[in-house]
Amino acid sequence: MNANAQMNDAILQVDHLSMKFGGLVAIGDLSFTARRGEITALIGPNGAGKTTVFNCITGFYKPSEGMITLNRADGSSYLLERLPNHEIPARAKVARTFQNIRLFSGMTLLENLLVAQHNKLMKASGYTILGLFGFSGYRKASAESVELAKHWLEKADLVDRADDPAGDLPYGAQRRLEIARAMCTGPELLCLDEPAAGLNPKESAALNELLMGIKHTTGTSILLIEHDMSVVMQISDHVVVLEYGRKISDGNPQSVRTDPRVIAAYLGVDDEEVETVLTEVGDEDVIEQLDIGPDSAHGPGTSSSYLAGPVSDTVGHSQGERVTVSKGASKAAQVDARGASVASRPVAPTPAPAKPAAKKAAPRKTAAKAPAAKAEGVSNRLAAPRGGKADNLTRIKGIGTVNEKKLNEHGIFHFDQIGAWKKADVEAVEAYLAFDGRIAREEWVKQAKLLGQGKDTEFSRRVDAGKVATSHVSGKAKASTAKPVQGKRGGGK
Repeated sequence: MNANAQMNDAILQVDHLSMKFGGLVAIGDLSFTARRGEITALIGPNGAGKTTVFNCITGFYKPSEGMITLNRADGSSYLLERLPNHEIPARAKVARTFQNIRLFSGMTLLENLLVAQHNKLMKASGYTILGLFGFSGYRKASAESVELAKHWLEKADLVDRADDPAGDLPYGAQRRLEIARAMCTGPELLCLDEPAAGLNPKESAALNELLMGIKHTTGTSILLIEHDMSVVMQISDHVVVLEYGRKISDGNPQSVRTDPRVIAAYLGVDDEEVETVLTEVGDEDVIEQLDIGPDSAHGPGTSSSYLAGPVSDTVGHSQGERVTVSKGASKAAQVDARGASVASRPVAPTPAPAKPAAKKAAPRKTAAKAPAAKAEGVSNRLAAPRGGKADNLTRIKGIGTVNEKKLNEHGIFHFDQIGAWKKADVEAVEAYLAFDGRIAREEWVKQAKLLGQGKDTEFSRRVDAGKVATSHVSGKAKASTAKPVQGKRGGGK
């Protein structure tokens, strides 16, 4: 009886999911449950495998191992890994949005929402041209589709712009329109990939209001990937945390928020700094709780998929090779190892001597802040921007408004400064920003060299077009605005 109740309560069950690309294990033995009528957040550092999980759920990838079960409200169940891609939204009623906005920018808002109801309208027309002759069945279906589209435009606070091209909307409004379009398909599970990315606080608040409205008024369950922790903590009922494709925490927002494994994974601290960082976070008791597991109430059941292999720290391929995460890479694993070390230490006969151990972290606070000093190692810092005007560094992909401000505070104002960085400069900036290899991965130096020469990149054009949040309007955008007819793309001199 209890097992059946739990089954009915779960709209999505992921059991021992693994996704391998050759020798790379993107997802390793992942299990979690999303409950009906709840908002479940899937979070983790960049590269943790969150979008890969979404792609497996929505049929873009077929998993190497494991089982993904979707339980609909009518009692039917579907194994999503076995369904053809197009049947997942049609039969299992799963809808999704993507990290990058994928609207029909030349169509109006209303037309975008009618496109989402294409299947219903085609069925009403008999899959022929009957709609052109005004048959009553088609007229009724068409009127219902327009009413549904207007309903979701109103919910998204966009009804006043129903006849405007979607491409004319500001970024935050385009995000809400994408969600409204997905809701027009009548999903039971709505998958949102970073819906708050690039939104300002006001737009994030409007997004939260829309998602909470969907949850309370439609009963649609929501599974979302998000890096904005304010959004996650405010609206989520259940949070699953990934690191290197493995689940490191699973529970309610408060338990995940204080989980030392999650803190270590997000801060990216070294093994010897874990205890110091956890103390500085403010919870002095957290070190004594390192061996506490995730909230079992939200975790997956013990049943295993017939497609799943044995649960182990390594993943075995059919050819016999073993693939593991490189030693020491997982910060969550470092916390677990340190917890085991703490647990194995001999306990002092009296509690009094334990006091100095807590204070030992105090001297190391200076060491934890050392990366800020390393920014002094950048060789080409300036006291002020040349000509009193800094370049728009947010035109470099990977430098947002927050990081631009930090770079400016340390004397980095221009593209040619970043373009001239050597290995030592990159290491100094990465230490200050705690990026750990991100500058090289995102090719900041290469982008800066191009922008310093007056050339554009695909990302800089998006910034200039206002499609990406920026701290100021770039000179190129101003030039193109001032000379809309004669000016070339980007306004280069």
